Amino acid sequence: MYALAVMFVFTATAHFNKMKHDLARTIPAYFPRPLLIVYITGVLELLGAAGLVLPQFRSLAGICLIALLVGMFIAKVNAAQRGVTLRGKPPTPLWLRAPMQILFTALLWWSTRV
Repeated sequence: MYALAVMFVFTATAHFNKMKHDLARTIPAYFPRPLLIVYITGVLELLGAAGLVLPQFRSLAGICLIALLVGMFIAKVNAAQRGVTLRGKPPTPLWLRAPMQILFTALLWWSTRV
């Protein structure tokens, strides 16, 4: 679970650096204010990471991060369909992203059960 916490801190940093604009372009057009969504999801990732390392919040953090992963997968699918680039490179292909999401979801579920 500590490795997952580190991963979420690492991925959250992209929500606040130059990559934030690339991430905003992955948000489907029917969502308003994509940059705000990027900031909010970054904060949620940081809060989730903190929750993973605090035993009293671990289970709740796991459930919330799983929900966040599901929601963010929508942006990944949108990015792949629209050919959005991240730092000038194509996003992770869906054939690889989907199993990664399943793996992270399973690891979160397994490591945060009481």
